[in-house]
Amino acid sequence: MNVLPRILIFGRIGQVGYELRRTLASLGPLTCVDYPEVDLTDPDSIRRWIRDSKPSIIVNAAAYTAVDKAETEFSLAQKINGIAPGIMAEEAKKTGALLVHYSTDYVYDGTKTSPYTEKDATGPLGAYGRSKLAGDQAILAVDGNHLIFRLCWVYGARGNNFLLTMTRLARERETLRVVADQFGSPTWSRMIAETTALALKQVIDEHDFLSQRGMYHLCASGQTSWHGFAKAIVDSLPIEHRKCREVQSIPTADYPTPAKRPAYSVMSCEKLERVFNLRLPSWEASLRDVIEELNH
Repeated sequence: MNVLPRILIFGRIGQVGYELRRTLASLGPLTCVDYPEVDLTDPDSIRRWIRDSKPSIIVNAAAYTAVDKAETEFSLAQKINGIAPGIMAEEAKKTGALLVHYSTDYVYDGTKTSPYTEKDATGPLGAYGRSKLAGDQAILAVDGNHLIFRLCWVYGARGNNFLLTMTRLARERETLRVVADQFGSPTWSRMIAETTALALKQVIDEHDFLSQRGMYHLCASGQTSWHGFAKAIVDSLPIEHRKCREVQSIPTADYPTPAKRPAYSVMSCEKLERVFNLRLPSWEASLRDVIEELNH
C-alpha cells in the first residue's frame, strides 16, 4: 500500500493557499501555516517548519503581493519573495522533497504582442517583479525537484483582489474608469489550486518528480484588458445589485501608480497542458463560476 505524501503549505490564508487546503486534502495529510506561525523573513523559522513536519511535498503559496508598496519596501519583498523560496528549495533538496512554488506574469516586461512562453526572456519593470524573479532563480539554482507555476491576474471570492474591488465599486458608483491598455488573463484562485492538485496527483502516482519538474505557466485561457475584465464583472452582476451604469476605458497614463506594470502579460500554457494532459478553462468561464458562487 502506498504511503500518502505529507504536504506542507506555506500561506494558508492567502487566495491560493485557502483553495489549496481543500484541493490537496485528498492527496495526503496537510500541515498549513501562515504568518505569524512562520516568519518568511527568518530563514530559521522556514527551516524549522520544514524539518519538524518532514513533508515530501512543500507548497509555497505565500508571497509579498503589494505591487506598489514593494517600490519602497523592496528589502521586505526580497526576503519573502526572493530569498525564502531558495531556502525552501535547499531544505527540499536535502530530503528529496518536491517544492511547488507560485511565480507571476510580472517577471516579463510586457513588450511582446503574442503570449509569453517559459523560454522567453524575463525583464521585470518593478520591484515586486524583480523580487519574484529572484525567487524563481533561487529555486532553479538549487536544482532540486520543483514545479514553478507562473500565474496571471489572480482573483477569487475572498481576499483583496480586482473582482471584489469592482463588485464593491459597482454598488457605490455610477461610473467606473478602468485601464484599457494592459492585457492579461484573469485567473481564478480555485482553478489554480485544482490544476495544482491534478498535476501533483500525476507526479505522485508516477513516482516521478524528475521528468516533470520545471517552470510552467498556469493561467486561464484567453485574454482581456483590465477594462474588459471590469466590464464583464459589472455586466454579470444583477442590475438591482449595482449602481454602476458605465465602465469607461482610460489609458495607463491617466491612472499613474508607483510601480510600472507590463502592458501585455498574456502567457501560453501549452507546456503545462501538454506535459500534464490538462485543459485550462477560459477566463470568462471561470468568472461565471465565481460570480455564481458569490450570488449564493
